[in-house]
Amino acid sequence: MKDKVVVVTGGAQGIGKCVADEFRKEGARVCVIDVQEGNHYVGDISRKEVLEAFARHVVSEYGRVDCIVNNALPLMKGLDDCTYEEFQYAMSVGVTAPFYLVKLLAPYLGKGASVVNISSSRDRMSMPQTESYTAAKGGIAALTHALAVTLAGRARVNSISPGWIDTGYKVYEGADAIQQPAGRVGNPLDIANMVLFLCSDKAGFITGENICIDGGMTRQMIYHAEHGWTLNL
Repeated sequence: MKDKVVVVTGGAQGIGKCVADEFRKEGARVCVIDVQEGNHYVGDISRKEVLEAFARHVVSEYGRVDCIVNNALPLMKGLDDCTYEEFQYAMSVGVTAPFYLVKLLAPYLGKGASVVNISSSRDRMSMPQTESYTAAKGGIAALTHALAVTLAGRARVNSISPGWIDTGYKVYEGADAIQQPAGRVGNPLDIANMVLFLCSDKAGFITGENICIDGGMTRQMIYHAEHGWTLNL
């Protein structure tokens, strides 16, 4: 990764920060955009003019882009309390911004470039009152394989669907850990390690793929009164 130019959205905290830090450890030049104030490009990626200004900044500063990590977190609200404007905002951050940022930077992609979109295991399963977030994550998962086909020969495009990731690196015990086939709750490094792999030459034959990193939770069948599972109403 030495001297590769990496763009990370939502890179000031949580999974995004971990991803940015791991790239830096490998010698990459990392350009972060986040709404949170800090020593990075500050801006709201739901706004078209912000994305355009950020893309100009990246191109002016580095001249090319080797890796784009679309990580910024969309709003999570549900059917009962999510307004039209809030749903639109979630889609803007979660789907429109990744599309438009890749579009803006596509002419400047370096040889062997890679795009990694952060989706969620919620792209295939849901909890009540999560429609805005779930729709955005499902959208970016589908956007991934569309971009992979469009950018064939220019960049590989993959997505990662994290499950339960504790961004504070808390170690859980008891039911929270045991319920997961992997035996623990995830942490940001579980995702960052895969991002770096997908952006490396080692993943040169992987594109258009969605990789679910959830400790096996979405593969586990759960029925009341079987294998120790009970439904408490």
